Amino acid sequence: MQKLLLFIAFTTFVIFANAQPGNKDELAKKESELRKEINDLSNSLMQIQRNKKASVAQVAAVQRKIAAREELINTISKQVKLLDETIYLNELEIYRMRKELDTLKNKYAQSIVFAYKNRSSYQYLNFLFSSTSFNDAVKRMTYLKSYRQLRETQVSNIVKTQQVLQTKIGTLTNSKKEQSVVMQTQQGQLKDLEIDKKDKDQVLNQLRGQEKEVSAQIRKKEKQRQDMKVAIAAIIKREIAEAERKARLERERLAAEAKKNQAKLLAESNAKNATPSKAGTTSNASTTPKSTTPKTSEPVTSMTTTTAKTRDYSALESTAENVVVSKRFEERNLPWPVNIGTIIIPFGTYSAGPKLIGNSDGIEIALPEGTTVKCVADGKVSFVGDVGGEQVVMVKHGKYITVYSHLSAITVSKDQEVKSGTQIGKSGIGSDGDGAILFMVTNDKGIPLNPKNWLRSK
Repeated sequence: MQKLLLFIAFTTFVIFANAQPGNKDELAKKESELRKEINDLSNSLMQIQRNKKASVAQVAAVQRKIAAREELINTISKQVKLLDETIYLNELEIYRMRKELDTLKNKYAQSIVFAYKNRSSYQYLNFLFSSTSFNDAVKRMTYLKSYRQLRETQVSNIVKTQQVLQTKIGTLTNSKKEQSVVMQTQQGQLKDLEIDKKDKDQVLNQLRGQEKEVSAQIRKKEKQRQDMKVAIAAIIKREIAEAERKARLERERLAAEAKKNQAKLLAESNAKNATPSKAGTTSNASTTPKSTTPKTSEPVTSMTTTTAKTRDYSALESTAENVVVSKRFEERNLPWPVNIGTIIIPFGTYSAGPKLIGNSDGIEIALPEGTTVKCVADGKVSFVGDVGGEQVVMVKHGKYITVYSHLSAITVSKDQEVKSGTQIGKSGIGSDGDGAILFMVTNDKGIPLNPKNWLRSK
């Protein structure tokens, strides 16, 4: 039973040891990302606090910092749990190896005692000369030689087992030290979390004295959000109308070309039959091309049928090129529109206090004014201009549209073809009076999508 338990513990250790490095690396990566985000949020808050006035962005940043801190503490807790399991399994393995080492030593001791008792040359020779045949003598010599090799092997196994055991003990010691450090880190983060919560309470207290101003900020943001929805809907309607117009013109061109070719074929047929007759007329009728209806919709219909089998068809995907652009966009591995900055207002509903609730159709990123803003994917500029008092650029990527708002300068023009990384413009100031940009992603129905689900990790 004891051997069975040791075997189960060893098997569990092997499985866990094989799975542990990946989990440990992932947790370490997550911890690093969260630490960076918290550091960026701290820097953003310092910039915002220079205004010496509480704002929606400040509350949102503090709340996100608290959420990131709690997520970091949770990640550290997972690391502590992982180290606990590592220490436990290492202790089991050390116990198993010590038992194995004791067994090896006992067996070696028995062989030494046996060798000592049979150490005289007379007994050795007597053992050989008592052989019944030459082959029996050879076998007995081989046995004695093997017995000596066995003792040497036992010594070697004992030494190797002792070395591995020392290594495991060293690993266990390091794991315990690492666990102590991680737990101290966790305690430090818990203290920082309390400080963050006090900062949040302080900001909320400030907001209570500036509730009218903050409420006005939220109303302004909501008006800009509604203006943006109207503008995006208009852009989508215009783009669909333009796509349909181009498709109609293409059909008309193909129809005119087919009609021209038909007239040409008819003229050539008449020229071959210079003398008209009843039979000739019949002959001409028989030689007239049977197909008189031009295939005007083949390119679009073919593309539409192929597309419908795998994904929803959109009127904005009237060409194969637009389908390719959409599919590339759908890979959800887009670069960020800026190289620096921190999300201070997330996608969806956000709170600036018990009674101060706002909604965002994108993510608002705090960063220094004048930072370069870049396009996140290949596409075509659909709109450049003012929306709700903000300078805005909209880029169409097949059936998706990205929106870049709060710009201080724009470096692209309408209908310009752009690539991923093309400079759109420079960041400006948000409605809170701090450097920021608003980044949005919508589909062909004007439904806003969470940009974080489309952007790759920083």
